[in-house]
Amino acid sequence: MTVLHGALVVLRPTVTEDVAALAAIRTTPEVRARWKGGDDLQTDIAANLDDPDCNCLTVEYQQRIIGMIQWYSEEEPDYRHAGIDLFLEPTVHGNGLGTDAVRTLACHLIDAYGYHRLVIDPAADNTAAIRCYEKVGFRPVGIMRQYERGPDDTWHDGLLMDLLATELTR
Repeated sequence: MTVLHGALVVLRPTVTEDVAALAAIRTTPEVRARWKGGDDLQTDIAANLDDPDCNCLTVEYQQRIIGMIQWYSEEEPDYRHAGIDLFLEPTVHGNGLGTDAVRTLACHLIDAYGYHRLVIDPAADNTAAIRCYEKVGFRPVGIMRQYERGPDDTWHDGLLMDLLATELTR
């Protein structure tokens, strides 16, 4: 995959040398609460890099690693679509960087790969993430009840959102 340039961020293929910085971001309480992971986050992230079904991109802002965005695809012709996941360093939240990262990847997935539909599934109580995705054009589809186990070991709802190519806010 090529390097993608947004209005604010750069998305580039994640390499082994990025793992330590990304693991440090994943250890922050705000990110850990949403992304969880085992005791060895470097191993978890490295495993994602080895997963052929997961496309990991490091998010850079002003030549500094601030997070990771990843995508996967469903290639069954009758259900073909792509899904996106994202985490960013909490110190950069609220500056439009997440919106720019999601928009940049969404444009690429639609324009370069021809996906007509994208999905994303934030926690139902993650209002900041939901607002971010709505700015790109994602719309709520519905609540996925007891979708994900939280750090408190109880089940939490997720919100399925999707975006049709014609609804992308460029």
